[in-house]
Amino acid sequence: MQQEFWQARYSEPGLAYGLEPNAFLKQQVDRLPPGSNVLVVGDGEGRNGVWLAQQGMQVTSVDYAQAGVDRALALAGESKVEINAICADLNDWPWPQAEFDVVVSIYLHFPSALRPQMHQRMQAALKPGGQMILEAFNKAQLGYSSGGPPQADALFSAELLAQDFASIDISLCQESVVVLNEGRYHVGPGAVVRLLATRLN
Repeated sequence: MQQEFWQARYSEPGLAYGLEPNAFLKQQVDRLPPGSNVLVVGDGEGRNGVWLAQQGMQVTSVDYAQAGVDRALALAGESKVEINAICADLNDWPWPQAEFDVVVSIYLHFPSALRPQMHQRMQAALKPGGQMILEAFNKAQLGYSSGGPPQADALFSAELLAQDFASIDISLCQESVVVLNEGRYHVGPGAVVRLLATRLN
């Protein structure tokens, strides 16, 4: 989707996807030692990045829309934590190499022409031993009304993610239907795909 779309969404009253972190991310807290250097891509209004900072992480939060970055910084201030919030197009951003202990991607979708390259950059940003945490909508989401891109080309599948992340060690890559309660735009049953993986070297 275009930058203008996200700028408009994050300029609406209230938080579009709520204040609470993503449920799947929250479940991974025991995998994340305090002090970990974490990159959150497509962090929107900062709900996930700020929560990670509250857990003692050093957080870099990147989003396409300045309105989202501004809200992430405001949320961090209200929560009395610090995050490094960056407004950037991930396709042009100079991705760090082997810098992060964790990379988090929550409902960040790319068309098929960009998806493999973006996922490769996420992996390359991990240190050896670094962890990838991803949740997104799978292609069955077109049958649900709980959010996500309306184009099948921008939706993922377990098979596609297994291909994209084949160079690192995958411990979880599965599709399921979950009940979402994330603000006003992710509500109700949703068809998701979840991935946990570790860069070994």
